[in-house]
Amino acid sequence: MKSVKVLHAADLHLDSPFEALPGALAAQRRQEQRGLLRSLPGLAREHGAQIILLPGDLLDSDSAYPETAHTLAETFAETDAQVFIAPGNHDFYSAHAPYARLAFPENVHIFRTPRLEPVELPELGVRVWGAAFTDSRSPALLRGFTVQRRPETIELLCIHGEVGNPASPYNPMTEAELAASGVDYAALGHVHRFGGVLRAGNTTYAWPGCAEGRGFDETGQKGVLLAEVRPGGADAAFLPLGGRRYEILRVDAQDVDLAAAVCAALPEDAARHIFRVILTGERDRAPNLAALRAALEGRAFALELRDETRLKQDIWATAGEDTLRGLFLAALRARYDAAETNEDRARVTMAARWGLAALDHDEEVFPL
Repeated sequence: MKSVKVLHAADLHLDSPFEALPGALAAQRRQEQRGLLRSLPGLAREHGAQIILLPGDLLDSDSAYPETAHTLAETFAETDAQVFIAPGNHDFYSAHAPYARLAFPENVHIFRTPRLEPVELPELGVRVWGAAFTDSRSPALLRGFTVQRRPETIELLCIHGEVGNPASPYNPMTEAELAASGVDYAALGHVHRFGGVLRAGNTTYAWPGCAEGRGFDETGQKGVLLAEVRPGGADAAFLPLGGRRYEILRVDAQDVDLAAAVCAALPEDAARHIFRVILTGERDRAPNLAALRAALEGRAFALELRDETRLKQDIWATAGEDTLRGLFLAALRARYDAAETNEDRARVTMAARWGLAALDHDEEVFPL
């Protein structure tokens, strides 16, 4: 039985602001995103993919940098693969969008209307169906849609949207609608985490997730999907791309050298990636995050420190001593004992942490 190989990528969000990173690192990340886009034709060639499906949010907004827009228009000029773009809610099609303003190679087809339409590839025995968002929101585009099957024709769908949430403003669809569509493989965009290769009736569908993480809500390995599709079915596998990752690490900071503990928790390739390190456990005093940050300089591409440690309960041991520290703690201990809720006790404890940090000439308790 004949088949076709498909490279399926989505949600690159080119020109994301990377607001949590310093300006130079944010600019570097945007350059790296363009490099990720430019790698797609090579991936298709390496794995023998004849079709590249890009179901939306290639751009983070309609105000892409000129360099990015031209990179998008020029990237696929030298690939033999047929490329299909279905604009999503971030890069919806409009007269002002790069999709309308720039000239794309002949092998690139951009869906431009919210009506599902087919593109024939007779040399491959394939029809590719798709539709575009034309605003930042979209009604259900798949409702009532069914392909008229033809013998030996492979039916593909390239579309941005969400399954299983009928209230979604982003092209809501159901598994029943996917099953009724009659397509062999539905390449979806919008969901930023790869959730496996799924089936609805005879239709295989999946989201590859975003091609590279952009924040701590997009942690872990990211990539694309490689699918081999035949009439009546498809096999698809996740292909990690090896880009920079966002990771969250929890480090027990109790009775240890903080810099050594964090270094031990970081992986060998930490210099490539971006970490949020959360310090936990009980300590006699709050960590000096400024000093820790300085000690870890250069260990990671970017590093965020968060303090979730707790002061040991014997923090109150010196309360009542005839010292500034003792008088300060005595006043707070009285408020702690009188507190009626855990929330109130936590606030008093936090006040003690800040006060003791000030008395000990520490710069901070929480990251700036």
